[in-house]
Amino acid sequence: MPRDLFGEDHTFLPRPDLLSFEEIARVARIACTLGVQKIRLTGGEPLLRRQIELLVADLAQIPQLDLTLTTNGSLLAKKAQALKDAGLSRITVSLDALDDPTFKRMNDANFSVAQVLTGIETAQRVGFTGIKVNAVIQRGVNEHALLDLTRHFRGTGIIVRFIEFMDVGASNGWQLKDVVTASEMRQVLAREWPLQPLSAQYAGEVAGRYGHQDEAGEVGFIASVSAPFCKDCSRLRLSTDGQLFTCLFASEGFNLKTLLRTGYTDDAITDALRQLWRARRDRYSELRSAQTQGLHKIEMSYIGG
Repeated sequence: MPRDLFGEDHTFLPRPDLLSFEEIARVARIACTLGVQKIRLTGGEPLLRRQIELLVADLAQIPQLDLTLTTNGSLLAKKAQALKDAGLSRITVSLDALDDPTFKRMNDANFSVAQVLTGIETAQRVGFTGIKVNAVIQRGVNEHALLDLTRHFRGTGIIVRFIEFMDVGASNGWQLKDVVTASEMRQVLAREWPLQPLSAQYAGEVAGRYGHQDEAGEVGFIASVSAPFCKDCSRLRLSTDGQLFTCLFASEGFNLKTLLRTGYTDDAITDALRQLWRARRDRYSELRSAQTQGLHKIEMSYIGG
């Protein structure tokens, strides 16, 4: 969250306006009856939510659920054991560079890369496997991170995924010329380490997977700008104040909190979710052009990645 927009004097929502853990878990259980198989806790920064491990423990009771969490890593060293004990399946860490100046320029962060790396190492030590590192690449800012991050995590079992710079929200100064395409990123890595394409692991997987030919692991590329995947999108986002969004680039959500707090039954909420999904027509990334310029969009820190 940019400090020039959300400084120390910013007034955040009072806690009663936020969904309780019980309300979030209720929505999760209902969604799973409609076919949801994966739930990701994200943000903002989810580890800032007090006692987040209690929510993890509740969600982990849902049968056959892939429960994951995306974090900036600043609190991961402190929370890794509690998250593992609570039943979290996997962790993804956002890390856009290995040098502090670039990292802080990209994220306006008040913590160091070393703190993030310690969190990742702690997560591995307490037993997390399949850890992913996500890096957004912006032209002229952190292109060097392509080689730095790949070199650092090769052979560690950690998968690095490189993401095209996206026009989420209205505060990141996005311009098309700043996008390094997935094809360009792949070519940079392939000159250093030969890559071979890997099959998708599930329908709707957003990252194109590539393995190192020397079997030192894999990398992924998320091409949401140069190769949109709207038609295969299967994501529904629930904000902390109870709004449901059917697209990362949405301008408005569906007020689920009112249903949760005015006596609607699980069956009634199930019907509402079903109708919302069936009416979904989001195609922002496919349409991205003059006709999408100037649209009000929710910030990623609010809607989640």
